[in-house]
Amino acid sequence: MLRELRRRLAAARRRAYRFERREAREFRRWIETTSNLTRVSVLLFVPLLVGLVTLLANSVDLVSFLLFPPLASGTYTLFSDPEGRYSDPRKFVGGMTVGALCGWAAVAGTATYVYRVPPEAMGAHAGAAALGVLLTGVATWALNLELPTAYSTALLVLITGTAQLAYVVSVALSTSLVAIVFVVWRNEFYEERARYLYQTTKADDHVIVPMRGEHANQTAMFGARIAAAHDAGKVVLLDVVADEDVAAAERASIDGERADYIDEPESAAEEQAADAAARELEQQASRIETRVGVPCDVVVAVADGDPSRTVLRAADETNSDLVVAPFETERGSLTPFVRGLFGSDTDVVAFRGDGERTRWKRIMVPVRSASDTAHAMLDYAQRLAGKTGSVSACSCIDAERDRRTTESMLANLTETVDSRCETRVSRSDVEEFLRRNDSHYDLVFLGASTDRSRASKFVSRPTYERVQDIETDFAVVHMG
Repeated sequence: MLRELRRRLAAARRRAYRFERREAREFRRWIETTSNLTRVSVLLFVPLLVGLVTLLANSVDLVSFLLFPPLASGTYTLFSDPEGRYSDPRKFVGGMTVGALCGWAAVAGTATYVYRVPPEAMGAHAGAAALGVLLTGVATWALNLELPTAYSTALLVLITGTAQLAYVVSVALSTSLVAIVFVVWRNEFYEERARYLYQTTKADDHVIVPMRGEHANQTAMFGARIAAAHDAGKVVLLDVVADEDVAAAERASIDGERADYIDEPESAAEEQAADAAARELEQQASRIETRVGVPCDVVVAVADGDPSRTVLRAADETNSDLVVAPFETERGSLTPFVRGLFGSDTDVVAFRGDGERTRWKRIMVPVRSASDTAHAMLDYAQRLAGKTGSVSACSCIDAERDRRTTESMLANLTETVDSRCETRVSRSDVEEFLRRNDSHYDLVFLGASTDRSRASKFVSRPTYERVQDIETDFAVVHMG
């Protein structure tokens, strides 16, 4: 009874751990989208900063509660659009402070020179309010400090009574506090979000390449250039053979040894084939190390009936986090080998090339939406393009009303790309767009659509199935 209870508890813990990992993975993918990241930041920082100012207001008489409405509104503007027109810390502090000063000047001037009364006796005077708004508009325009919340601080001075000067000082101090927090957040986290959030920037250093297909050497060079972008990069060339004896002979040849069991003619033939395969693998590994400058190992594995399962097992055993495999099709559809790789939890890039190109400097990345796959494609693209190449992030829309939203989405996606990068929005079908522009690029990255349901794929086939005739190299990316 006790043993059964322990078994059930252990099973429950494993299920809870799997659920926790799945939820954490889903949350990471969700927050990779810039709009979701800014929403979370708004929910976190606006309440905390307003609460901090409230604490100061309760502790120091200098801070007025009338500061809270414009401060909350301005803080939201900062964190919700960190790269926007009004997300300049100088404008935030200067605009709101200038607004408060202009409001104070309007009240003091109207009271002193028009009504000959103390400023605190004015109250919410219509003329003073109009003059305060006018002065704020002129001053912020002249000083390039235009900010919507500046008008709020100008108007709220009218009802501060005897604390008008204290209100101006509290605006300057409180906005400075918010601006400092915002600058630290933007510089240290938001602009470095690729390093903290995007999985491919922290992983996909060790690349395994199954050597199969007509252009296996080109595929290996493609995988090597992806791995070489990181200091910890490494490439593993994998040869999958059907016979254990051949595999043993090939491993012995790679290790510089002779297999003692080879006596019969059939075994000798196997040894010769293994020697030839081993020499070819080692020559390719040497070319990669010389031309790309990334360490390259050679591994031989025995097929267990399913080549994709063999490759995935080898990837796990060699601590490889990315599989770069040839893109293979049968009658227009993926082969079982590629489908098996795309159905795994491992990151996979299926590459189709012409066998000639070994450098890819002009790269197109068509995307449908901001997602972990979109970030991964752009990361791989900038690895290949480097400092001297260029990346083009593109999206196709159905209606002109979607243009602004799509342009904003592409801008958020490409903010973290170090290579030269352009964004393009086309009101055309993606197939037509790719065929019209394929000759201008060395490579096109496409998503594997493994996050779509079968019904969705039935209604609209994946893009890579519809554009296999484009006249350039392309790679299909699956995020595990």
